[in-house]
Amino acid sequence: MYQLFIGNKNYSSWSLRPWLLMTELGIAFDEQLVNFDGPDNLQKFRTFAPNGKVPCLHHQDSANTLVIWESLAIVEYLAERHSAVWPTNPAARAYARSAASEMHAGFATLRNTCPMSVGLRLQMVNPPAGLKADLLRLTELWQQGLTQFGGPFLAGDHFTAVDAFFAPVAFRVQSYGLHLAPKAQAYVELLLKLPGMQAWQDAALAERSREPSHEAAPLQYAELIADLRQR
Repeated sequence: MYQLFIGNKNYSSWSLRPWLLMTELGIAFDEQLVNFDGPDNLQKFRTFAPNGKVPCLHHQDSANTLVIWESLAIVEYLAERHSAVWPTNPAARAYARSAASEMHAGFATLRNTCPMSVGLRLQMVNPPAGLKADLLRLTELWQQGLTQFGGPFLAGDHFTAVDAFFAPVAFRVQSYGLHLAPKAQAYVELLLKLPGMQAWQDAALAERSREPSHEAAPLQYAELIADLRQR
């Protein structure tokens, strides 16, 4: 039995990754949503995660409960038990792992300039120069996979972990109106139409929890056009 601890669906890009992977691959789990609430996050989250962050996976195995934290570690743990997590083709699997690792460790300007806020629609205002560089690299990286492995997903014709790692970018493109090359934009549209992404978005729009620092972050480099969330 898996338990997946996640944060607010409107904000938590890291939570989205394993949640979407498990949802799209039909890996059953019990969702445990714990809202962000400012400075108390660490203390509250440490009741279920050693690092005080989300996501965190608990796996009840016989009499033992294994605790796996950090999204890459969660994905690799699942891959040991579920064959569809990574592509079976060795070249596609090598690309997928490399691209997922690059997303996990990189694209800092994109993350910081356009934090995930699923329910907002925004217009960028004087973004830092590094954002353009991140978007160009993102497009290059996606086009490499789509071209080499034939699409429509990054490593071939099936959704795998590498697509889950870039799913939060699709929400960022939608929220901030970011401009991408046509092939990259088509991939974003594919991700946004996935049943799991639609379910996550619906839940995010229905959330009533608001955390001040997460609410303020998108407005550092953008102006609010619309807030589609329920009040």
